[in-house]
Amino acid sequence: MALDGIVIHALVEELQRCIGARIHKIHQPTNNELVFSIRGAGAQGKLLISANPTYPRIHWTSATHVNPMEAPMFCMLMRKYCEGATIEAVRQVGRERIVHMDVRHRDELGDISFRTIVIEIMGRHSNIILLDPSTGTIHDGIHHVTPAISSFRIVMPGSRYTAPPDQGKADPLEMMNEDQFQAAIAQKDAPEGAEVLPPQRQLVQSFSGLSPLLAKEIVYRAETGSGSLWSSFQTLMNEVRDHVYNPTIAIDANGKAFFSITPLTHIQGSSESYATISECLEAFYGDKAERDTVKQRALDLIRFVQNEKAKNEKKIEKLQETIDEAQDADKYRVLGELLTAYMHQINRGDNSVELINFYDEEQAIVKIDLDVQLTPSDNAQRYFRKYTKQKNSIAVVEEQMAIAQDEITYMETLLQQLDNASLADIEEIREELVEQGYLRNKVKRGPKRKKAAKPTLLCYTSSEGVSIYVGKNNTQNEYLTNRLASPSDVWLHTKDIPGSHVVIRGGDFGDVTLEEAAMLSGYYSQARESSMIPVDYTFIRHVRKPSGAKPGFVIYDHQKTLFITPDEQRIKALPSRSVN
Repeated sequence: MALDGIVIHALVEELQRCIGARIHKIHQPTNNELVFSIRGAGAQGKLLISANPTYPRIHWTSATHVNPMEAPMFCMLMRKYCEGATIEAVRQVGRERIVHMDVRHRDELGDISFRTIVIEIMGRHSNIILLDPSTGTIHDGIHHVTPAISSFRIVMPGSRYTAPPDQGKADPLEMMNEDQFQAAIAQKDAPEGAEVLPPQRQLVQSFSGLSPLLAKEIVYRAETGSGSLWSSFQTLMNEVRDHVYNPTIAIDANGKAFFSITPLTHIQGSSESYATISECLEAFYGDKAERDTVKQRALDLIRFVQNEKAKNEKKIEKLQETIDEAQDADKYRVLGELLTAYMHQINRGDNSVELINFYDEEQAIVKIDLDVQLTPSDNAQRYFRKYTKQKNSIAVVEEQMAIAQDEITYMETLLQQLDNASLADIEEIREELVEQGYLRNKVKRGPKRKKAAKPTLLCYTSSEGVSIYVGKNNTQNEYLTNRLASPSDVWLHTKDIPGSHVVIRGGDFGDVTLEEAAMLSGYYSQARESSMIPVDYTFIRHVRKPSGAKPGFVIYDHQKTLFITPDEQRIKALPSRSVN
């Protein structure tokens, strides 16, 4: 795991500016995360504490989080004991991935109490625990650990806190000379003749806080430089002791990203440095963690939309079978006309008749079945009725197929929007499905969330300083295109591909802005991973919504088309903000 004890050490140093500040507000946006708003003592900002099983972490954040209407029980407990509290200390336990935050709180009666927030960053076992330091009693944890899960460490209200077991490794920051270092990495209790571990594994097994990634970097520097393993190790540890950090994200040739508090020279690829470890972690985890949370929140919607799409695809298959069967309608017309032409040769009571088919080049004989109860004229009319019925059924079936295809297109659009959605976007998509009659409105307890008069839009600023607006769902698309945009604004959309409405505000811009807007259109579409994506653009005055059309659906004309390949790095470099 890249978030090792050395990174935690750097984070704890960065969090020292919290000491003396107050925890102004506490929110719990998801089941795994807390966000503290911190003010005072020269510190102001939001601190994210996450016990996400996949992305556990702690760092300053500038991200916007959507909070539930009803705060979870753990959040209410944290507010009771910690909201308004002064942070007394932030410390790391040894070189482990465990942080203790001591707080002093004055309750409504003026009594002072002390609490400790324990943040355990241990993969799927990560947790946030509030305890009374005087007794070691747990008030609660964001994740409960019952005796059925673990008999050694129970995390339940009222139970006594037990720290994770010590791994018996040396503290790398306490290695002051080579003799200590060599003694630490010597293989203890290894059977005689056992294979000697490679240097990287020796470091990981000997020292707490060293991840395989950092150990690999130490070994690589030793092998490629002029120094020994000890000198490479000592140089890095000296930087950590002196709080000299260079937070870096490195991306290898396969596009996989890694981060550390020092440049990762062993990774061949691109890298980017950050001013603080929090900025580095936010850049590394931000998108990943949000996408993970969004997928969990949107899972029921994604399944529903996929099922609706599959249902309409099956419907089209059945309707196509009906059309294929109706293609023989003309033969009934021919049989009716033959009976009419040869009616003088047919007697009532005949069960069949053989006639020359004068429509056939070969003048073949055709046998026509007759209803003995009907006159020759009625038998002819019976075949004409069959012909008319099947011809009419084709028109009805084709109309139903068109409706089903529109449904598929709508569902594909929703799937694309869910793929790009933020937590706020998901709720707007859910509301849209309720309004369109696809879902029932879930009645929730507590006050109703007031629907915003204006949806929040994503606004980019082009390299030329021009505003480019992006609608990420149909609610936003409708507002952007039909209400916010002016007739002279330029509207963009991927050609025949589900995607976002994009609008360039104002007419004073150059080719660079148009190219960047087209990139955004391609990026926020179903074809975002493709190249040479066709993007149509035209003035807003040429875009209109047909009467009775689905949300977000428009027709347009006077368009031009350009082909674009989205450059993700270039898009991320564009300044962006959320606006109403």
